[in-house]
Amino acid sequence: MSVAALGIDVGSTTCKAVAVDEKGRILARRVEAADPRIEKQSQRMLEELRVAAGAAVPVGATGYGRKRVAADHSLTEITCHARGAFALTNSPGVLVDIGGQDTKVIHIGGSGEVLDFSMNDKCAAGTGRFLETILGRLHVPLDEAAEYVARAARPVMVSSTCTVFAESEVISMVASGEPLEGIVKGLHMALASRVSSLIRNRSEGDVFMSGGVALNAAMVAALSEALEKNIRVLPDAQFVGALGAALSVR
Repeated sequence: MSVAALGIDVGSTTCKAVAVDEKGRILARRVEAADPRIEKQSQRMLEELRVAAGAAVPVGATGYGRKRVAADHSLTEITCHARGAFALTNSPGVLVDIGGQDTKVIHIGGSGEVLDFSMNDKCAAGTGRFLETILGRLHVPLDEAAEYVARAARPVMVSSTCTVFAESEVISMVASGEPLEGIVKGLHMALASRVSSLIRNRSEGDVFMSGGVALNAAMVAALSEALEKNIRVLPDAQFVGALGAALSVR
């Protein structure tokens, strides 16, 4: 199988790149923490995939840093995430992508077209940065968050709708003796509530989830509870945008 195209998704937290074949299957992938010098990082990651390709192939770039990448085409995140999700599901539905800088909710039609979308890009409290910041302050590793939630006897609800104020609120909770497990569960429920409010019609089709936060089982469960619907975590969840970018230039 030969490489037909490359796609790169330059996010605020991570940089993801994929190589796909003629049928759109991912043959190789790279993911790294995003470097402020994204020009050099993206060039290196793409060169690694070009070596795997063995030939010159088109490159599509998406994500908030897409215009800083040397690519053949710069593509919007909404378009690429919808295309990548539809390629993985071949089904209409609602895609939820909780990123480090924004959260996207995309309604995808029966042919993979974008019917509608909404975003939370004004405040970190509705994004993955909310969990990353406050869990870091609590010294709870992201990959252990689900274990803390599973041990919680009850959620300790966080009322602040600002990440900075929520951090102060959580510190006060710890000082007053509230269980850490309950606080972690409350944080997940708070983020799920904000994300679910972006979905205007909750009865509309299946709900899919992509992005690095989709790998957090506690967040998936909290959002599923908030929506009262099962959520399907997409395979290669972190690479959906990069996949869509590669498919768009294939």
